[in-house]
Amino acid sequence: MNKGAIQRFAIWARNELIAQVSQRAYQYGITKEGCGEANAVTVGGRALTGDEQKQRKELVDQIRSKGYTQVMEEVAYTWFNRFIALRFMEVNNYLPSHIRVFSDSTGAFKPEILSDVLHLDLPGLNREKVAEYIESNDTEGLYRYLLLTQCNALNDPLPRMFEKMGGYTELLLPNNILKQDSVLGHMVADIPEEDWTDQVQIIGWLYQYYNSELKDDTFALLKKNVKITKERIPSATQLFTPDWIVRYMVENSLGRIYVDKRKNEGIYADGRGADEMTWEESEAKRIANEKYIAEQMGWKYYLPEAEQTEEVRQQLDEIQREYANLDVKDIKVIDPCMGSGHILVYAFDVLMQIYEASGYSQRDAAQSILENNLYGLDIDDRAAQLAYFAVMMKARQYDRRIFSRGIQPHVYAIVESNRLDSSSVDYFTNNDPKLEKDFGTLVDELRDAKEYGSILNVSQVDFASLYARVEEVRADISMFREIVLNGILPLIQVAEVMAQKYDVVVTNPPYMGNGGMGQKLSNYVKVAYPNSKSDLSTVFMEHTLKMCKRNGYMSMINIPVWMFLSSYEKLREDLLRNTTLRNMLHLGRGVFGSDFGTTAFVFSRSFTPNHRANYRRLFEKQGAVDSLSTKETWFFEQKGSFVSVQDEFWKIPGAPFAYWLPDNLLNAFSHEPINGIGAAKQGLATGDNGRFLRLWHEVNTFNVSYTAQSRQEAQESGKKWFPCNKGGSFRKWYGNNDFLVNWKNDGEEIRAFKDENGKLRSRPQNMDFYFREGITWSTLSIGQLSMRFSPKGHLFETKGSVLFFNSEEMLIYVLGLVNSVVIYELLQVLCPTVDFHEGPIGKIPVLISHDDMDLVIRVVHQNIEASKQDWDSYETSWDFKQSLLVNGKNLTAAYTAWKQECEDRFQQLKKNEEELNRIFIDIYGLQDELTPDVADKDVTVHRVFDRKDDVPESMKGSNYVRTMRDEIVSLISYAVGCMFGRYSLDKPGLVFAGYSKIEQTTKTLDGDDPELEKFAKQNADGSVSYGSYYHEVNQANYKSFPIDTDNIIPICDDDYFDDDITGRFVKWVETVYGKETLEENLKFIADALGGKGTSREVIRSYFLNDFYADHCSTYSVTGSGKRPIYWLFDSGKKNGFKALIYMHRYQSDLLARMRTDYVHEQQERYRTQLTHLADAIEHAGAAERVKLTKQQKKLQEQALEIQKYEEKVHHLADQNIQIDLDDGVKHNYELFADVLARIK
Repeated sequence: MNKGAIQRFAIWARNELIAQVSQRAYQYGITKEGCGEANAVTVGGRALTGDEQKQRKELVDQIRSKGYTQVMEEVAYTWFNRFIALRFMEVNNYLPSHIRVFSDSTGAFKPEILSDVLHLDLPGLNREKVAEYIESNDTEGLYRYLLLTQCNALNDPLPRMFEKMGGYTELLLPNNILKQDSVLGHMVADIPEEDWTDQVQIIGWLYQYYNSELKDDTFALLKKNVKITKERIPSATQLFTPDWIVRYMVENSLGRIYVDKRKNEGIYADGRGADEMTWEESEAKRIANEKYIAEQMGWKYYLPEAEQTEEVRQQLDEIQREYANLDVKDIKVIDPCMGSGHILVYAFDVLMQIYEASGYSQRDAAQSILENNLYGLDIDDRAAQLAYFAVMMKARQYDRRIFSRGIQPHVYAIVESNRLDSSSVDYFTNNDPKLEKDFGTLVDELRDAKEYGSILNVSQVDFASLYARVEEVRADISMFREIVLNGILPLIQVAEVMAQKYDVVVTNPPYMGNGGMGQKLSNYVKVAYPNSKSDLSTVFMEHTLKMCKRNGYMSMINIPVWMFLSSYEKLREDLLRNTTLRNMLHLGRGVFGSDFGTTAFVFSRSFTPNHRANYRRLFEKQGAVDSLSTKETWFFEQKGSFVSVQDEFWKIPGAPFAYWLPDNLLNAFSHEPINGIGAAKQGLATGDNGRFLRLWHEVNTFNVSYTAQSRQEAQESGKKWFPCNKGGSFRKWYGNNDFLVNWKNDGEEIRAFKDENGKLRSRPQNMDFYFREGITWSTLSIGQLSMRFSPKGHLFETKGSVLFFNSEEMLIYVLGLVNSVVIYELLQVLCPTVDFHEGPIGKIPVLISHDDMDLVIRVVHQNIEASKQDWDSYETSWDFKQSLLVNGKNLTAAYTAWKQECEDRFQQLKKNEEELNRIFIDIYGLQDELTPDVADKDVTVHRVFDRKDDVPESMKGSNYVRTMRDEIVSLISYAVGCMFGRYSLDKPGLVFAGYSKIEQTTKTLDGDDPELEKFAKQNADGSVSYGSYYHEVNQANYKSFPIDTDNIIPICDDDYFDDDITGRFVKWVETVYGKETLEENLKFIADALGGKGTSREVIRSYFLNDFYADHCSTYSVTGSGKRPIYWLFDSGKKNGFKALIYMHRYQSDLLARMRTDYVHEQQERYRTQLTHLADAIEHAGAAERVKLTKQQKKLQEQALEIQKYEEKVHHLADQNIQIDLDDGVKHNYELFADVLARIK
């Protein structure tokens, strides 16, 4: 099946049909802006026929009731449904005339109905009209007439698909439908004819794709907090269920009824009686018999009942005796969310098999299925039309005369009682108190029914009396007759289907979180379904079980949230107490694309204690997206097979459906949880992270305290910024120390942070735990959980929760446990989503082995130290001391030694983690389920390789792979830090990261401190203000390699300036490693960077083209963006001017100095060079002139670029802008956005 062609056609057809019907409406004076007079007799000077006047008035009434856009949408999909129905019928030769409407026998878009018109035998065909069209050579008019007549003729056998013509939909039948580029032309040409033979697939995909743009629009509105209205619920919630999953659901519910009737046949065929077999042999025979019966019926997805105990089998046999004598005519099956009818169509096939096995002919069976067995509901009129059509076509497949029998299926769209007027109701109830009571009940219960759909609870009234009254009216001559037959009768039919109980309920429910629900729906589910109210799909779980008879089956595909999340705990309790899960396919992600995960299952309405259910886990790893075909293959391979007793789930906190857990892990939950020996706490919610959080390298280091031991000590320090745990990337043991939080004066500003209405926006919770050591982790993670030691001095944010313990010994032991392979098994139960919040983490059971305690503690300490060494090796750590490549005289040797150090650390950490895995696997008794192996990619310290091509497959996907180039880039970054004074070769760690502040002083201008007095200003009161800054960089800290004095380092494509960055870097390398090895060290650096030319040319090219991108990447954290500390002043793509500054040394006169000392000087150089070039070109030969002209063009472009740039710098320099480092990079960088490089 060409789904791509179907998708393209359906999406295009919707827009085209809406445009075409809107154009037809325009021809009758109807637009979005207005309709004019409803009873108009002329439009645009043209007189309307009587039929047109009537149809136009009906259209105007509809628009005034529903709105223009909604009516155009409805008419468009009405014609779409009719077109695809006719196309399906003609391809499958189901049209009563057996003459094609759209194509000829070759499949071309040449309607046979036109060529055979003279021989056409079609009910209602007016041959005189045909002759008139032929005589006037009006082929388009003739075809429109024939198409409408064909639709009208199909009203008798298929009234709910082809309504009587003459209404406003006929008026809006699009123009030019015979053109090749019309909707009909594309339908025939674009979708292969063979695709129309697969009834379920073609109708289902067309319906889904037709709605896809409307669905996207609905969710776009939802993001703007526009709730989903009842008109948009269908498009927002429909998903076409894959065929094999439909078969699984139907075979294991409806099919099970048939198997249960026959499964004991032949068990004793080998001559032995029940008393001669062991119970295990008897069960094996029964299971084999179930498989045999399913194979005979062709039910490939049927799962036999798992082996049961004798007591459970007795209970099941007692229940199943009810079905032993059940006549197939009495089996009632419903899909209450039928969509385009996929489930109903396959249920029809299975029912047909059961009928045939009971001796019925296909013709009699088809009629009985429509009359007795099959029921369907949907909130969407267009879906109900398609489902009705699909069921009728399935019946036609088995009975070619079904259209002539006048039989209609119990397949309906939900209807509302809102439009019934009191006089019609009074006429129908006919002063009969019982009718008034019963029908009044239905009217009340179905008011606004399309807001709720089939989750409404409808009372079981005396429907027989209501139908009897309908028949009386049918024979009556009354002005209310049509209202009763077209308005009241459908209400009664829908109500009966909603009220009665079923043997089998099978569905794919709508998926809609309560945040998207309209107010009426939201209020209703909160009252009627408090246990499942969080999502409409889980509400349907609860309701469909209520729709079942006492021992009926409910089967469904759904999102798996109900299995685990705490918000569904009461629903789980109800399921575990009152129902029995018979089997499940836990499908994971991939069924509906890269989705939210799905699970298909079968429940029986009655509870059977100690029942053993079959489960299939059709995914390998939580969160993995596998194709639908892969999952189907795994199903047949019996991969991920488990048998579990649901009563065991009570052992686990929250009673999740953790069917895969071995007994040892189930029993582990009887031990003390983490919250019993410690405390899992969520941190503060600032209310505005952009205001209160910073990456540590952004702010003034004078305002930071990294070592406060308590809230009191932090407050007494007077500091503003303190370390704050905020999750981060996958990293174990230590690290992700990136953020600071404004907790000045014990969080005074955060704790008083309110909105405009005075409501507190922040939530500074668990403050007594601030600054204590603990275990922190990333609560939001798409992969594995990773936990880290958090030393004293830290606060913690909502996404960086912390575990606290009263003893360091227990803290370290638990850190070993939570970073072991055992934890993954537990977390799949406690928090199977990506949100590892403190609630489920606190429920992790801790088995303490005192025999292993000392070993665990020793190994964990080693791991923390190894991880800390790795973290502190790079300048993104506030405890960074010095580049590890600053070692000896030979850079090659230094790199080799560092690479080996990283490798040794990596291997030791991996060995330690595997040792911890072995210990905890033994403690939890999981030797048969788990291995201690740790994948290389899951070891979270860095490993260095010379090139990307050297990275082994085992490290693919790791965030801890570095190359030689990465290490050299880090060395260069450290060197630039030394140039600016951030680091020093004479002093380890961070040397300068901000000026200390003195706003005002009484110090006089006495000349003792010229550095201070550069910023001095005499005040009227005699005091002196010193701007914002005090204490220039202390040059005594940089004796080995002096820093750049003016905080401006130009990056040029030639040696234009003495302090050009390339020259300074070469000097730094010489200073660090010595003059003797300078050239070989520069060559090593250039080879690592890659590029053409000499070593200095490669390095210069790197600074010009790649350094800043690397710097921005280095100083970035996922989710917070790039926050560079060295800012690139950049004139543009021609490299007319580039210069770096260090933001922490910025002073308000920097731009003025840059303009006069660098920009103007560079402009003068360009002018001089251009003069020399002009002279050289004049005297050069032809070949040389070409080369010089090229240089001239480049310089001219650079000169023009820097000229424009100078104007921008001048404008900003005149503003004398001051910055506050505490405002952060994002704010401060924007102040100079016109002259700085764009951060990509």
